[in-house]
Amino acid sequence: MKISTKGRYAVRLMIDLAEHNHGEFIPLMDIAKRQEISEKYLESIVSVLSKSNLLISLRGKGGGYKLAKNPEDYTVGSILRLTEGSLAPVSCLEGEVNDCTRACHCRTLPMWEGFNKLINDYFDGITIADLVSGSDYSDDYII
Repeated sequence: MKISTKGRYAVRLMIDLAEHNHGEFIPLMDIAKRQEISEKYLESIVSVLSKSNLLISLRGKGGGYKLAKNPEDYTVGSILRLTEGSLAPVSCLEGEVNDCTRACHCRTLPMWEGFNKLINDYFDGITIADLVSGSDYSDDYII
């Protein structure tokens, strides 16, 4: 599993919006400058986040973006699943139902299911508020 720039930048965008959350809309150009990310690329990311109601957008003068909820209501897992499509380490775990014909006798499936659970539990246990505050969550998942 490799998280793409789209997923990583989406998390950075959400952190930026949380850090600059003063009730006003934040222009995408300001976020792009602070994060050193192409405004054009961020447009594609905010489109996905806005359509999923994670962001509120306003066009025109005084427009921009702001969080639809409080930073503690967004998990990194939900943002990554939205932008990446899936966090599954193997293709047979990407859907809700495992359609693999070998699933009933696959000796590696329990291992992949455990790893998938670990990934999702880890990212679902971290909120945007945690990242803004610099909370140390890394020790929670040391094996």
